[in-house]
Amino acid sequence: MDIYTSFAIITLAALVHASFQLSVSVLTLLRSHAIGSKKSHTRTLRLTFGYVTGVGVMTLLILTFAATVLQRFFATDVPALIWAITCGLLVGVGFAVWIFYYRGEKGTSIWLPRSFARHLSDRSKATKDSAEAFSLGLTSVIAELVFTAAPVLVSALVIIQMPAEWQPLGVAVYAAISLITLFSIWVAVSAGHRMSEIQKWRENNKRFLQFASGSALAILGVFVYVCTLMSEMAGIA
Repeated sequence: MDIYTSFAIITLAALVHASFQLSVSVLTLLRSHAIGSKKSHTRTLRLTFGYVTGVGVMTLLILTFAATVLQRFFATDVPALIWAITCGLLVGVGFAVWIFYYRGEKGTSIWLPRSFARHLSDRSKATKDSAEAFSLGLTSVIAELVFTAAPVLVSALVIIQMPAEWQPLGVAVYAAISLITLFSIWVAVSAGHRMSEIQKWRENNKRFLQFASGSALAILGVFVYVCTLMSEMAGIA
């Protein structure tokens, strides 16, 4: 797999990661509670920036940990079976996103169990400083691992096969792209856009986002299959 293909896979996986909505939902709650408690605009921006930073750090740690563990087991020679399992996981999670990600009700309620959703809502309401917002960002990333584990896994497998000098860049590219949605919202809010406008857009486009995320995962699975297993078989032939 050449370096351009590797970065293409990492980029697509990170874009899928960025399309998931749990971290966005918690950011929306955090911002709404901050406004409801009449915090200043500057303090609210600090809280939300602390939250986004927490999401980015945890994403970076999870990807780095996954790559380190996989490299310890496989070095740079990932078995075909592992690639096949990963491709199947990507397609399977894609179908799960199509079917289960959003609840069949109004608004943007997602798959998260209601008890844990209430916990996150209470945590966001109780958040009063940047350190707590940072911790909330860490928690939100862990909570959505059931869906984000697939793009993280394939990216980690690709990264460990890259030349050593390219690996840190691969990790950084994934972490940066996965934050595009959150950072865009933070910038929009900083520029004066109302959170209600963003929330309305999310409600109006949630089915499109659901279909796009699931489809992108399935396409990524097929693409990785072609780039790894099919190319390997062609080389043997």
